[in-house]
Amino acid sequence: MSVGTQRIGLAVLVAALACAVVAVGGQARREARSSCPSPQLDPAYVASVNAALASRQDIWGDQLLRTPGGPTYAAARRYLHPLMLVGPPAGKNPHRLTDSGVYYLAFGRPEGDGGADHVDLHVADGSQIVSRFVRGPSLTVGVGAAGERYGSCLTRLYPAELAGGYLPIQRTSYVGANGVEYRQESFATRIPQTGSLVSFVRVTAGRGGRVRFDASVRGLRRVGNQLRLGRRAVLVFGPGARVHGSTVSYRGGRTAYAAWISKPSRTKPFRLDTAYVHARHSVAVYWARRLAAGATITVPDRVVMHAERNLLIQNLSHAWRYSLANPYARFSWELLDVAEVMGEYGFIGAERAIVEKSFARGSVFPNRSDGERMTATADYFRRSGDARFVREETPALQAALSGFEFQLATSPNGLLLPERYGVDVSRAIYGLHDQALALQGLRSMAEVWAQIGEPGLAARATSAANRLEVGLWAAVRASQYSLSDGSLFVPISLYDPGERPFGAVTDSLEGSYWNLVMPYALASGLFQPGSTQATGLLRYIRTHGSRLLGLVRFRAYTNSGKPGYRAPGVDDVYGTNLARFLADNEQPDQLILSLYGKLGADMTPRTFVSGEGSTVGPVEGEYYRSMFRPPNSVNNSFFLETLRLLLVHETRDAHGTPNGLELAYSTPRRWLLSDRKIAVTRARTSFGTLSYTLRAGRGSVRVRLDVPPRLGSAGLRLRLRLPNGERITRVTVGGRSFERFDASTETIDLTGLHGRLALVARTG
Repeated sequence: MSVGTQRIGLAVLVAALACAVVAVGGQARREARSSCPSPQLDPAYVASVNAALASRQDIWGDQLLRTPGGPTYAAARRYLHPLMLVGPPAGKNPHRLTDSGVYYLAFGRPEGDGGADHVDLHVADGSQIVSRFVRGPSLTVGVGAAGERYGSCLTRLYPAELAGGYLPIQRTSYVGANGVEYRQESFATRIPQTGSLVSFVRVTAGRGGRVRFDASVRGLRRVGNQLRLGRRAVLVFGPGARVHGSTVSYRGGRTAYAAWISKPSRTKPFRLDTAYVHARHSVAVYWARRLAAGATITVPDRVVMHAERNLLIQNLSHAWRYSLANPYARFSWELLDVAEVMGEYGFIGAERAIVEKSFARGSVFPNRSDGERMTATADYFRRSGDARFVREETPALQAALSGFEFQLATSPNGLLLPERYGVDVSRAIYGLHDQALALQGLRSMAEVWAQIGEPGLAARATSAANRLEVGLWAAVRASQYSLSDGSLFVPISLYDPGERPFGAVTDSLEGSYWNLVMPYALASGLFQPGSTQATGLLRYIRTHGSRLLGLVRFRAYTNSGKPGYRAPGVDDVYGTNLARFLADNEQPDQLILSLYGKLGADMTPRTFVSGEGSTVGPVEGEYYRSMFRPPNSVNNSFFLETLRLLLVHETRDAHGTPNGLELAYSTPRRWLLSDRKIAVTRARTSFGTLSYTLRAGRGSVRVRLDVPPRLGSAGLRLRLRLPNGERITRVTVGGRSFERFDASTETIDLTGLHGRLALVARTG
C-alpha cells in the first residue's frame, strides 16, 4: 500500500470528524445541521485496509517504525476508522448491548479489592444510562421538541471524552436536528442520601433547546423533586422541570440535571445542582486516592499517561471479572494475566482477589488451569511475601501436583494428558501451550515451596518438572519445522502431522487459534531468550501475518455474526504474553509499536475502551468499527503490561526464576529529548519495591534510583535510549567515575550496587 493511497482512504474519516467538530462549535449552517448523512466507507480506505490484511508482514507497523521518531498515537490512529459499535441496536438479538448500538462506559465505585458489584452503563453517545446490566432499567436522554434521542445522529455528535483525560466522568457534545447545541456530562458515585449507586447527568442546552429524561420504569409518582416507585426513589430532578408520568422535561435553554438511582431505594431529599458538584468532586478524590495506593508512572506523553490511569481505574472496577454488565461479567482464566499486571502496578489486594477466585473455579482445561494457578500463586508470593496465602492454597496445589505426577508416570511420551485445543476448538490435543504452562507452574511453585519450608513438595515439583521438560522438548523437536525463510514453526498440536506451517496464520481457523494461544508458550520461558528457537519463532510471527500495527491478528470462522468478529481483526486479550516474549528477546521497537498500535487502533478514542476482539476489515454498511462485549480487563492489561515492560523488565534464568532487572530498556527515543522526564515510583518486583527517575538535559541524563532491597547480586542494568544519534560518553555514580557502561548498547551495568543511587550520564 502506498502512503498516498492510505491518505486518500483516510480523507473521509478526517472530513467527517472535522464536520462534527465544526457543527458542535456552532460554525455550520442551520440547514446542514438538520440532516444526518451516514458516513460511507471510501473505496480507497477499503483497498488500503484489505491490502494490509492480505500482507504477511505488518506493513503499517513497518511504516511507523521507519518514520523519524518512531510510532506515535497520532500516527497510529490514522490508519483505521475509530471503534464505536457493539452490535445490533435494540431487539432481542443475543449480542445486543445497547439500544443505539454504541459502546458504553461502565461506571461504579468499588469499595474494596473485589471490584464494583454494581455499575451503571453510560452509553458513549450520551443517549442512555442503564442500571447494572445491559438489559437493565434505563434513563434515556432526549433533546428538541420532538424528543430526538441525544447522540442519534453520529455525524452531529462530538464523541465521548473523559474529564481530566482519564477520570470516569463522561463528556459529550451534540447538535440537535434544529441546530441547537447541547453539552452533557455524566458519572456514577455513592452519596450519603441513599444506599444505591447514583448516576448524575447534566445537560446544558443552547438557546431554544429542550431536554427530556425518560425512565423505563413505569408506575412512578412524583414526590417533591423525586419520581418514586412506592417509597423508593428512581429519579431525582432539578428545579424548573415538568413531569409527566416517567418523563421529566426542561425548556428554555436551561441546564438540566438528573440523578438516576441505580437500584430504586429510599432516598433523603437533596438539592440536585449542589449535590452534583459535591458528587463530581468525590469521584475525583476517590480515584486519586485509589491510584495513589499503587505504583505511579510518569512519561512525556500525555495520552499514554491518561490511558494508563484510566485502564487502572477500569481494572480496579473489574477485579476478577472479565467484563462488566454483560454475559462476560464473570471469571475467566485469562484474568490471571490481569492479576500479575495489577500486582506489578502495586495493587496487591486486587492481585490476590483474582488469584484467590481462580481456586473456586473449574476449567475445561484442567492441566492448563492448574499450571496457571501455580504460576499466579508464585508471582503473587514473590511480590507480596504472603506465605500464609500460599499455605492456605497448598492443599489444592498439592492435589494438582499429584495429578501431574500420575499423568507423567503413566504417559507414553513424557507429556501430560491431551486437552481440548480451545473453547471454540474442541478436539483434544497434546497442546504446546498446555504443557508449557504446566511446566512453568511446576518450576515456579518448586521455588516458592522451598522458600516457605516445604522441601518435600519442592522436590516433588522439581522432579515432575524435569520429567515434563524432557518429554516436552522431545515433542517440540519431533514436531517443529525449519522453514526456508529462516523462521521456525512449532505447532500447538504436538505429534500431530496434520498441523503444518501456515502460509498466513489468519487464512484458517487453526492458524488463527495458533496465533492466539502460542503466546502462552512463548512467554512461559520454554524457549530461552536469544536462542535459535526463540529467534526463529519471532521471525515466523513477523513474516506470516501474525501482527498488524503491533497487535495480535485474529479471524473468526465460527463467530462471524458477532460484533468485533464480523471481519478479520485483532484480539489483544492474548497480546500480554506476546509482549513479554518480545521484552525477553530485546525487541524494543516492536514493544513501542504494540503500545501505540493498541492506543491508536484498538481502544476507543479518548475513553480507552476495548472489547475482547475488534474488527479491522471493512464491514458493509458500518463506517465505524465494532468490538465484542467491551469493556475487557485482559485487553486493558495488554497496554498496561507493555508500558511497564518499556520501563521495567524482570529477567529469568533457565528455570524461570527471576534473576535480574532491566530498566528503561525499550523506551521511545523521543522520551529522552532534552527537558523530558521518565519516572517509576513504587513499582512492585520480585526483589522488592523499585523507584527511579530519568531527567534528560542538554548533554546529560540524571538518574535517581532506589535499588530494590532484595536484589542482592542479581543483575541490574539501565539502558538510556538516546535520541538523535547521541551516545553515552561518561558516567558517574555518587560523583565518582563509573566505567561499567557500553556506549554501543547504551547500557549501564549497576549490578552489585545497593541503596539510593545518584547517577549522571554525559552524552554527546
